[in-house]
Amino acid sequence: MPTQSLTAAPPAPLSSRRRWTVLAVCALSMFLVGVDATIVNVGLPEIGRGLDVGTRGLEWVVDAYTVAMASLLIVSGALADRFGRRRVFRCGLLVFGLASLVCALAPSPGVLVAARAVQGIGASMLSPVALAIVVNAMPDPRERARAIGVWASVFGLSMAAGPVTGGALIAAFGWRSVFWVNAPVVVLALVLFALFVPESRGERARRLDLPGQLLLTVVLFLAIGLLIEGPRIGWTSPAALTGYALTAAATAGFVRVELRCEEPLMDLGLFRRPPFVTAVLGATAVFVALNMTLLLSTLYLQQTRGWTPLAAGAATLPMALGATLCAPWSGVLVGRVGPRRPLLLAGGFTAAGGLCLIGLDGDTGVSRILLAFLLIGIGFGFANAPLTNTAVGGLPPSRAGVAGAITSTSRQVGVAIGIAVAGGLVAGTAPAGLPAATRPGWLVVTACGLFLLVVARAARPRS
Repeated sequence: MPTQSLTAAPPAPLSSRRRWTVLAVCALSMFLVGVDATIVNVGLPEIGRGLDVGTRGLEWVVDAYTVAMASLLIVSGALADRFGRRRVFRCGLLVFGLASLVCALAPSPGVLVAARAVQGIGASMLSPVALAIVVNAMPDPRERARAIGVWASVFGLSMAAGPVTGGALIAAFGWRSVFWVNAPVVVLALVLFALFVPESRGERARRLDLPGQLLLTVVLFLAIGLLIEGPRIGWTSPAALTGYALTAAATAGFVRVELRCEEPLMDLGLFRRPPFVTAVLGATAVFVALNMTLLLSTLYLQQTRGWTPLAAGAATLPMALGATLCAPWSGVLVGRVGPRRPLLLAGGFTAAGGLCLIGLDGDTGVSRILLAFLLIGIGFGFANAPLTNTAVGGLPPSRAGVAGAITSTSRQVGVAIGIAVAGGLVAGTAPAGLPAATRPGWLVVTACGLFLLVVARAARPRS
């Protein structure tokens, strides 16, 4: 997750109660962003029926949000440092809330996808900026470490609340309610921010790299779009070949711009460090595995097994429990023994969870499915803290902030890739054929876990 605050100016002294109140208010934004991702996942089949859209269109409902968010995470941190973190955060809340209302009222798939993209723009101003506010408010390293542990646990809690809350809302009020529910949370957060959160800025405002920002957005949109639309248009069709060429040209242009820019959006020199590269790829792999699991299991449980959205959401509770319990434990392990051991645990548990589901069929026992979810959740919980540590370990503060931001962006790219690949595997498949169609996806989940073992070898040992 972004750590723009590592270069922040010294914060004004706050009382202990005020500091932890700031954490609670800011964690609400992380909860909102996390819940919105998982609550929509469990509602995808109902959204598809309500708007008469297939699996490929449903992929865009998720990925329009994640691509917009991934593209703007870094620049949102720069804007917050320049114009004020509280100001940018409140702007993000307003954008997120208004876009949620449009989602709830969307008359067509196109309007819903566009509104989800605007939601992603708002979300890009929430999680990274709020974390910067928290770290700025807590100058003591030990207190800051505890606060970040709480922050990490919030994501697990949002996983737990999202699917179950989404299932209950859909059962009672229909799929549009998963967007209406954001409104009171946004209003509450705006009030609490006005009352308790002080303004803060970066010590030195960075220039905005607008050409780099534009090219990064184009690269992500084209790459994810090709993954989603490739099965429909054909991987070797003229349209696909044109897309490959445009993606390559935009990528080359982005690298050229960044190398020539005095204050680039991304410090490409970081990619010369093997631990950083493997951490970025590892963060992507973790979120590919998580989101493939969520989408494939949602479609399988609701369409093949005939479960209700509420039952399918409740089935993810072991995953959420594992993530919630192991995220703070992972942070403690990183502090005591370094990142390698928690990364080995993350990789082993994730791979084991994927292996449990490779033989999935229409009659697979519920206990086996729940065990797989628990293992994947434990792996996810152990992964985030050591990946961030590996990415920024050994770097001066002036480079660590950008390194953390790039790692956070790679997580959102992993979300988009996971949804795109999973959707491509099952698009157009009849309910009876879904178990067989999902098996390559479980192999990918297993491979992601095994890749974390490679990342563990590259991690810096504890000094």
